[in-house]
Amino acid sequence: MFWLKKFFSPFLLPLQFVLVCGILGAVLLGSRRWRRTGRALLTLAVLVLLAASNKWASGRLIAPLESRYPAVGDLQPGEPLPPPLAACRYVVVLGGGHEDGDVRPALSRLSTSARARLTEGLRLLRLLPAAKLVVSGPGDNGGPTHARILADSAVSLGVERTRILMIDDARDTEEEAARLRALLGDAPVAVVTSAWHLPRAMALCAAQGLHALPCPTDYLYFTPPRWRLSDFTWDVPSLERSTAAVHERLGLWWSRLRGRT
Repeated sequence: MFWLKKFFSPFLLPLQFVLVCGILGAVLLGSRRWRRTGRALLTLAVLVLLAASNKWASGRLIAPLESRYPAVGDLQPGEPLPPPLAACRYVVVLGGGHEDGDVRPALSRLSTSARARLTEGLRLLRLLPAAKLVVSGPGDNGGPTHARILADSAVSLGVERTRILMIDDARDTEEEAARLRALLGDAPVAVVTSAWHLPRAMALCAAQGLHALPCPTDYLYFTPPRWRLSDFTWDVPSLERSTAAVHERLGLWWSRLRGRT
């Protein structure tokens, strides 16, 4: 099931979907029998690309995911922690990807999402001096695991290695939730991940019986205080937002279809 999901899901994301429809449509234009189908596919590809790369449309797609859970706000020195956060014994940073085959420092090898997640995790860890940091993610092509890269990055930023636990064999969020349950039991944990990914992560954690506090970060969209004409134009970041929104909704649908959430 894991490899089936990995193979088919990319073709349902906006850019890949547009490329497949566009290429197939262009091929069918050369056939008298299928010319109308070819035109329809090319039209569909253009419409999907226009919608997915539009600032307003991409915002409407991802905003419901990113607004599901409130962020842990800034705290003034001496200010008491919110009780749910104060009860957490672990800060869990879910995997976000890194680059292999490079001599750059571990922190520089992390993806943008992974760096944002780790930064928020370390911010919360400073507020919880008795808590431990849990990092997650497998390796690829014989390189170090993502959990190792996250751990090394945390150490480079001043976290003691004895304070870090690693889960390096979980291939996706569903497996991360299962490994967390096996490792931490029902201990209260702060789960840190991208805001758009958090609804699916929390659903999977709840299905495993984890006592998890949602801690969103890595926001891709901010509602403008006042709408301007430029907020209805097109750009590459909008395509990224649409891709993340579609990916997460597909993931939620897949988990529910299989009875995992």
